Amino acid sequence: MYRSIAAVLLVTVGAATAADAQDPPYGPTLTFAVYRNGEPIGRHTLAFQHSGSDLTVSTTIDFAVKVLGITAYRYSHRGQEVWTGDAFQSAFTQTDDNGTKYTVRAQRTANGIDVQRPSGREVMPAGTLPTSHWNVRQIGQTTLLNTQNGAQARIQVTPLGREKVKTATGWVDANHYRYSGDVTKDQWFDDRGRWVKTLFKASDGSTIEYILQE
Repeated sequence: MYRSIAAVLLVTVGAATAADAQDPPYGPTLTFAVYRNGEPIGRHTLAFQHSGSDLTVSTTIDFAVKVLGITAYRYSHRGQEVWTGDAFQSAFTQTDDNGTKYTVRAQRTANGIDVQRPSGREVMPAGTLPTSHWNVRQIGQTTLLNTQNGAQARIQVTPLGREKVKTATGWVDANHYRYSGDVTKDQWFDDRGRWVKTLFKASDGSTIEYILQE
């Protein structure tokens, strides 16, 4: 079950309404509280920093699942991406999946996206985007760079219409998408293309839910 949590939390596709936006529709940070069967297990936070035409996006994820008061599972992920305008330039991530550790480095080169991962090295097509929740341009992608393990993630996305999504501060109108392929989950984006909710089932049938805190 726990590896199911880790597998899906790093892949997403953005909303079509904002797919052409040059600037991400966020403030300095975006934070989600994460729940398993209604019980809090941690947080997922993004930080956005601009420097001229460059954008650095930092990701911090910390989960702890407790059973009878004892921590049965821990997950932590730290990542940093660099973009120039709409062009993905590089990424560096470190993950500890309950003791199993991963380090991934990706760098744009003249030949494509050069990815170094625990299982080896691969050059992916130049248009490959990382599996970051915030990037609405992923709407046009079917293959993404998994920022946890450096592999290619193949996904299909089905739009399911508009819904109201509850956040920590109220309700927002959002577009609902369902994912299949390497990752199975439901994702919601508001009319500005902001990621506002995630929901999926772990392998043991438990429900993992992301609630926007802003």
